[in-house]
Amino acid sequence: MEERHRKILQRNRSSLVKDLDPSALYDGLIEKGVFTQDMVDEIKSCATRREQARKLVVDLETRGSRAFPLFLQCLQETEQHSLAELLRNGAPAVQLQPATPTQAVRPVLQPLPVSSPMDVDKQRKDDVPVYPMPRPSTTPTPSPEGEYRLRPQGRTRRDSIQSYKMDASPCGHCLIINNVEFDPQSELSNRRGSNIDCDKLESRFKALNFIVDVKTNLKQRQIKHELSALSKKDHSQYDCCVVIMLSHGTEVSHNRFPGAVYGVDGQHVPVQYITNYLNGQHCPSLQGKPKLFFIQACGGGERDTGFEVSPDEVEPSVGGADDQTDAIPTSSSSDSLSTSDELDARATLPTPSDILVSYSTFPGYVSWRDTQSGSWYVETLDRILDENAATDDLVTMLMMVNHEVSQNSAKGLYKQMPGSFNFLRKLLYFQTQA
Repeated sequence: MEERHRKILQRNRSSLVKDLDPSALYDGLIEKGVFTQDMVDEIKSCATRREQARKLVVDLETRGSRAFPLFLQCLQETEQHSLAELLRNGAPAVQLQPATPTQAVRPVLQPLPVSSPMDVDKQRKDDVPVYPMPRPSTTPTPSPEGEYRLRPQGRTRRDSIQSYKMDASPCGHCLIINNVEFDPQSELSNRRGSNIDCDKLESRFKALNFIVDVKTNLKQRQIKHELSALSKKDHSQYDCCVVIMLSHGTEVSHNRFPGAVYGVDGQHVPVQYITNYLNGQHCPSLQGKPKLFFIQACGGGERDTGFEVSPDEVEPSVGGADDQTDAIPTSSSSDSLSTSDELDARATLPTPSDILVSYSTFPGYVSWRDTQSGSWYVETLDRILDENAATDDLVTMLMMVNHEVSQNSAKGLYKQMPGSFNFLRKLLYFQTQA
């Protein structure tokens, strides 16, 4: 599909997902060669009309140059004239050329590269263009998806890409551990503003049809107990599981996921242990289902002062005077980690399927929290989910969060860069209220 047609579909995705009747289009799309029967069967496997419409539009973007005008024809033939007119107004006239009867050539599929936040500084700036995202306004604006879902030229996307099943009601369990008041002997400061984060995320994941359980001010032993109890639940009737940690954090030696979060007693739990509770071995009823971990805690003690860029590459946003960090000093900064730790993390990093860990900050650096409005990361994550969950997948939304948080500055100087370790096998779309 030509890039201008793809952008038209992306700009109008919300309307298409809302109003499209996909069942009326299947026969015509097969007859015109836009989709195969297998592709239509896969779209039909989505539980709701909205999910079928979303998948149809996403898959349509992967088809050839004739897909867009043929799709318009199908809309007209099925009397979906308003949608056809909506798309046609944004598209120049296209003359359909007869298809040349040649033998079908299937594209050679190349594995997509997998990178972690550690590899960000190794990427060339000119590989994928990134554009500043406008700050939110009080009036509805078109979905920003076109600004984020940019694909490098030459990368082939498989037509058979699937989305996780996310239609169970409720969708699954969401455990939030919110540590605010720390024992005096722990020498850790209280985390003012964390209750604001907790309230936002509790409301957000309830709106996404999760069973939300909030635990406050847990010691290390109690954190492990709650995670163990969650792993022993029967998740067979659910489609997903979420764990959110709001606490102080620090660096630890690791061979899987970096970082650790503190209990209120000053004893920490490594993130890799937190994820282990819900892996396929310890929680069989979550095998093959997405397990999501959101960590609002520092990854270490470094403070990032950023680097200079041209004025048109950044939208300055200055944090408030009440910004605090969730960092705990460690015996060594991120710049003085031993070589053996770094090599061990790269050499033994496994690929646990269906797990995503989203960190509020780049490993080794502090995470900023405003005592009045909550943390930068959670405030942005909550808003992005609210505005985009109906149309965008989780990984795309996390990229939006990364971009927006990177524009902030604490005390006019310090920066923050979220990141994630993504081992999901499919796209993940949350349930949203119609």
